[in-house]
Amino acid sequence: MSEFEPGHKERKAAALQYDGKNAPTVSAAASGELAEEIIEIARQHGIPLFENEALLKLLMDIGVGEEIPETLYLCIAQVIAFAYQIQGKFPEGWDPITESVST
Repeated sequence: MSEFEPGHKERKAAALQYDGKNAPTVSAAASGELAEEIIEIARQHGIPLFENEALLKLLMDIGVGEEIPETLYLCIAQVIAFAYQIQGKFPEGWDPITESVST
């Protein structure tokens, strides 16, 4: 589909970086061809993709290099947890059988 056809939505993408210690930061955000490149790089590296138009708009408004605001912590934590689970990753001390963190 050509981007000039009626009803065509320009592709958009945002990426997060999370070190497990600090608040996640927006590491990339773009539309058009650059968004396609962000998505392709994520696929090449086995990074899970999560589609949510409302969250995408918020992340794009934050700006590259900026930490996500506290109001998005729970939402982003759920996205990160989802990404970890589908990759078979669990936090240190996590028991996936009982779904709890060992103390």
